[in-house]
Amino acid sequence: MNDLNRATIMGNLTRDPELRQTSTGRPVCSFGIATNRRWNDQAGERQEQVEFHDVVAWGKLAEICEKILYKGRKAYVEGRLQTRSWEGQDGVKRNKTEIVADNVIAVGAPREGGPSSEFDQTPAKEDFDQRPAEEKPKTGKAENPAKKSEAKKSAPKNPPAGKDEEEIDLDDIPF
Repeated sequence: MNDLNRATIMGNLTRDPELRQTSTGRPVCSFGIATNRRWNDQAGERQEQVEFHDVVAWGKLAEICEKILYKGRKAYVEGRLQTRSWEGQDGVKRNKTEIVADNVIAVGAPREGGPSSEFDQTPAKEDFDQRPAEEKPKTGKAENPAKKSEAKKSAPKNPPAGKDEEEIDLDDIPF
């Protein structure tokens, strides 16, 4: 059986996202999210517990997070847990567990006068897959029907010589 390392949270940002670049130029964005748990205890008293989570996003997702997220905005985050260890300047060993985001969805209205709505539409999770292309699963995404019909019109009637592959119509796939 395979192992599973998944984290899914939804809460409010505790600080504005901080976008940096690694020494190789790769964008990385870090931000914090607070999640609240509310319940009534045995005496009927309302109780609340707050958890604080550190989140890290890489690449294109990092750039988008920096543009659409801000302190106080609600966000949904999916990712994996990762613990880093280092030795502080005082010689003490430190650990930090973070959520490495695979998918981030901004919830609620964007900031007044904020970025254009094109950045407020979080792209599909596959767009931020960090694996090399040869390791990514092949998906048969359904296309926009208008684009599909245009593609069929512009596609050559006879395939180029040497091509024995049969064209697969996504509408024929039963799932």
